[in-house]
Amino acid sequence: MLVAVGNPDRAEQLVRTAGDLARASDSPVKIASVVVKSHDSPFSVYSDETIIDQYAGNSRELLDRAIAVAPDDVTVDDAQVVSHSVSEGILAAVEQTNARALVVGWQARGSRTDAVLGSTIDRLIERAPCDLYVERIGHEANGVDSILVPVAGGPHVRPAVRVAAAIAARNDATVHLASVVDRETDSTAAGEYIDQARDALEDATGPPVRSESATYAGNDVATELLAVAADHDIIVFGATRQGALQRRLVGTIPRTVTRQTDKTVILARDGDAVGGSVLTQIRQLLTPS
Repeated sequence: MLVAVGNPDRAEQLVRTAGDLARASDSPVKIASVVVKSHDSPFSVYSDETIIDQYAGNSRELLDRAIAVAPDDVTVDDAQVVSHSVSEGILAAVEQTNARALVVGWQARGSRTDAVLGSTIDRLIERAPCDLYVERIGHEANGVDSILVPVAGGPHVRPAVRVAAAIAARNDATVHLASVVDRETDSTAAGEYIDQARDALEDATGPPVRSESATYAGNDVATELLAVAADHDIIVFGATRQGALQRRLVGTIPRTVTRQTDKTVILARDGDAVGGSVLTQIRQLLTPS
């Protein structure tokens, strides 16, 4: 289980999420910090070891702080990676550790660019050969009682319910599976999505957790999910590549919900979805014609 940290204000929560996943699968956590060595930097002539030892700035301090808040019941190690970019460094750490899952932070920004979730996260979505969890850390609540998982089919439901179950197990919380009936999804399809998610939850590693499910009806999926989310502490979206449903759980819906809620939002992407097709379709959906 690999977690990449770069912002000290978010490191504790990211390590906590990675610890939950590691605990459920009985695996260790590796905390990685990337030291960027730009191509035109005078430090590029030095070895990686020299850069880490003398020019890594607060990278070591950040790792020490992250380890200090790591769960006591999970084996934790750390690594400093020197690379020409943050994304390349994280991908190198994934390869070096043969990570089965990667946890990274995401800070939503209001400016419009060619990047969907930010250039670093976009590259990880395209290329990370493992399950990927992108977490936008929201308002710190007094504990977690309920986790909302909107579902609309597809392979990414598995990692979505996996992280929801792992977080629920630590907090003795309930996982709430939700599907929205609208013009593109009838009640039969919504029920099937719930059943698929329930099966994935039962197959998730770790102790069993409480769960509940419901279908909702509304003309606007994001508006309906925002109303439902008011009763929950964390929202977990699973990406999907299934036609029109793509728009709901990878593109505009998570972005809209994230912008309009102060709750923590996690986007889960299955490790088999490597190759860029997911991101390409997201960008097409979000780019004005």
